Amino acid sequence: MLKPHLESIRWVGNESGELQLLDQRILPDREEYLSCKSLPSLIEAIQTLAVRGAPLIGVAAAYGVVLAARSGSFKKNCQSLIQSRPTAVNLRWAVERVVQAAGGDPASSLREARLIHREDLELCDRMGVFGKTVVPPKANVMTICNTGALATAGIGTAFAVFLHAKAPHVYALETRPRCQGARLTMYELKKAGISSTLLCDGAAASVMRDRKIDLVITGADRVAANGDAANKIGTYMLAVLAKEHGIPFYVAAPYSTFDLNLDSGKDIPIEQRDADEVLKPLGLSGIQVLNLAFDVTPAKYIRAFITDRGIVKPPFTKSLRQFIGKRRAGSGERAAV
Repeated sequence: MLKPHLESIRWVGNESGELQLLDQRILPDREEYLSCKSLPSLIEAIQTLAVRGAPLIGVAAAYGVVLAARSGSFKKNCQSLIQSRPTAVNLRWAVERVVQAAGGDPASSLREARLIHREDLELCDRMGVFGKTVVPPKANVMTICNTGALATAGIGTAFAVFLHAKAPHVYALETRPRCQGARLTMYELKKAGISSTLLCDGAAASVMRDRKIDLVITGADRVAANGDAANKIGTYMLAVLAKEHGIPFYVAAPYSTFDLNLDSGKDIPIEQRDADEVLKPLGLSGIQVLNLAFDVTPAKYIRAFITDRGIVKPPFTKSLRQFIGKRRAGSGERAAV
């Protein structure tokens, strides 16, 4: 199993300890850990993108249940944690799983959270093993946002495929307005020793046409039962461009990202973030902004899903249930929180 080239999350101590997160707001300039000793501090870290990426938010939320269990109003605390970011389903999944397994007991919650953490390491590696089979020799791969160790507790989702396939070259979109591709993906590609090129978001079509991109691989924050997939804003655009240029478009995601309780992507809540994320870096103000954090790529544009359980091909309404099964909080139905 390949090991992550950096540690994005760790719990220090027993159930009275603390959660430490590699603060992604200040990368790549500095590597500093943010200490979360209370649930409000973790919620702030999630909402301000100190920690991000659907699988990693899930692991952080699992540890968040330990923090929630150490104070009063456990049920209310868990609901606040679930509502901290609405699109990535891994967050709710992790909270429900820990609550179902441990109730409000801090020690038992910590054991389940550590299990989810270890599981994510294994899921990432398996995605890479399965995913390398779709990457041709000498392939040029295009991606968007960040899908590596900064988005998971392991080596990543789409990034795991790059590592296992020993991808010759990766083209990464900058991913406005928070520039996760420019700041985080390029940082990770450099650490991993993978040849790479940073692109402005608007350059995707020209590079597909002129540089012979062989395939596109992205991550996902939530996938509906019909295969519609929500991911960072700009992914839908990338999928349409890939279709126009005859380039296979793949989505890499662990089982915890599939929400088979939703029939289609129209049911996925799309987070809208503050206008200042767009305006402040440009020195602007007083302008109306629609700052969508995610978009939904229709299933018809997706060649296959790269999962920890194998390569899932269309028709997705049938194959996702075969590979992923009914999406649950654990071994039972959704836990009441």
